[in-house]
Amino acid sequence: SQPCWSEYLTTRIEQNMVVNCTCPISECRAQPTAAFICSIVSSEEIIAKYEKALLRGYVECCSNLTWCTNPQGCDQILLKDGLGYGAACSKCSWISCFNCNFLEAHYPASCSHMSHMTCAKCNHGFCWRCLKPWRPTHKDYYNCSAMVSKAAWQEKRFQDYNERCTFHHRAREFAVNLRNRVSSISEMPKIRTLTFVLDACKVLEQARKVLAYSCVYSYYNQDTESMDIVEQQTESLELNTNAL
Repeated sequence: SQPCWSEYLTTRIEQNMVVNCTCPISECRAQPTAAFICSIVSSEEIIAKYEKALLRGYVECCSNLTWCTNPQGCDQILLKDGLGYGAACSKCSWISCFNCNFLEAHYPASCSHMSHMTCAKCNHGFCWRCLKPWRPTHKDYYNCSAMVSKAAWQEKRFQDYNERCTFHHRAREFAVNLRNRVSSISEMPKIRTLTFVLDACKVLEQARKVLAYSCVYSYYNQDTESMDIVEQQTESLELNTNAL
């Protein structure tokens, strides 16, 4: 009966199980169509949840589509460009990474850098997602009792890079907050244009982001020759960013 179907479908939608739901009769594997569901369920709120579930299921099934990963919340759907780098969201301007589950694009650090963690005590490398040993790039594991001095040096090195990375992330948040405050001031009447200040805040935000992920890149980079160039460029960028 219609009341039974309505209660059944409403429950499935509320439990986010409607996309693959079938007829409640155990022998029947038929799936209710969208037209049938909309004709049975009368609540606009429940129908809206159903439509969102359909959209979410479609995006998850398409390898070239993904959701914007802005932690502040954004419902924009992004089209992957196939190059490994995310484009800015047209709605909130957040740049997502298309290759891994990290919240944002993290250039110049690679996706492996963002998932590769190292124990500061014994230098054991592991993936922070699955907690399994890091392979094939990390195969040598150190003995904690025999390598105390090396472990201590590794821990100090990690702390140094981590502190620098954290500082730049906090400085980036400062730039974002400053831009928001200036934006609210510029909207007031009789205030001269502050576009140049807003542009400076945007540049600060981007520069701090690059500097933060440069710390991750430098920590894992083992190429001494290329590191000299990277450190020089990073130092130059940091000096100019601080001046700005």
